[in-house]
Amino acid sequence: MQQEFIGSATRQKLIFHPLGMIDYKQGWDYQEKLFAEAIENKNKGIVPFVHHLIFCEHPHVYTLGKSGNENNLLINYIQLQAKQASFYKINRGGDITYHGPGQLVGYPIFSLEHLKIGVKEYIHLLEEAIIRTIAHFDIQGERLKGATGVWIDTAHPQKARKICAIGVRCSHWVTMHGFALNVNTDLTYFQHINPCGFTDKAVTSIEKELGQKVDFQKVSAIALNELLAVYGFSE
Repeated sequence: MQQEFIGSATRQKLIFHPLGMIDYKQGWDYQEKLFAEAIENKNKGIVPFVHHLIFCEHPHVYTLGKSGNENNLLINYIQLQAKQASFYKINRGGDITYHGPGQLVGYPIFSLEHLKIGVKEYIHLLEEAIIRTIAHFDIQGERLKGATGVWIDTAHPQKARKICAIGVRCSHWVTMHGFALNVNTDLTYFQHINPCGFTDKAVTSIEKELGQKVDFQKVSAIALNELLAVYGFSE
């Protein structure tokens, strides 16, 4: 069920879309529709301006960003089929990543102009919301110099591992795509790619860090609250 939140700045609001499990292409098409509407409404000066935030999970899928290297997918089409996984070249930044069950995927469709922030700050706040989210589970998230996303043990290069990937597109100062937080994710699927182009960095999940599965809906609720807080929205 959709929820509406009010922006701290006047004349703007956010609609939250919890889509549950959805095919990647269907989710991408849904994003594109909201993205196009947001750009049109921004250009027309329609008030209140409506931002959107999608939460979902996807069946097994690998996605390659527009600047990515297809060689970072380490398996062929036949092997993809055996893994019941699909593959898409998409229009976000970044390299290759994996989405699948047990992973919280968030797609903010935000007007940075209305939020009065730039792309760099937008990504910084996205990372901050995830860092705050996993802190609820006593996991210390960090940023890694030269890379986006949220990491653990960045002071120890041999131990550094990514728990949340971030890849965005921004056009007309409106964003799409977003983050993928590994909650109870099957991490073996990452063995078939060089995640985000890295050949020397591991991936992890909340489940792996804690040694047990966690309540996915609880993580989602916390992540929603932290995202609303860092970007200035409230009920």
